[in-house]
Amino acid sequence: MMGFYIAAAIAEIAGCFAFWAWAREGQSAWWLLPGILLLSLFALLLTKVDSAFAGRAYAAYGGIYIVASLLRMFVIERTLPDRWDFVGGAVSLVGALIIVYGPQGVRS
Repeated sequence: MMGFYIAAAIAEIAGCFAFWAWAREGQSAWWLLPGILLLSLFALLLTKVDSAFAGRAYAAYGGIYIVASLLRMFVIERTLPDRWDFVGGAVSLVGALIIVYGPQGVRS
């Protein structure tokens, strides 16, 4: 399940960056094509998560996305997250793990 979340985060971040590059950095409108394809892949990957409810899958994904975005900032943008980024990322990841692996009263 985590594999789908990680792949979805990569696809979403890359797709959103394509739009960012076009709208904010003056790149060609051709950047929108991979952006659309990657965002479509992101949505498809989230449907592969084993969850009885879409809302639960999306909520857990939020924490994964936050951490993946901070990793992107560090690796791609070469900007070290500050302590509050680390704290917020840790809190969101713990929340995502609780949602994914915690006992759920309603499963279907």
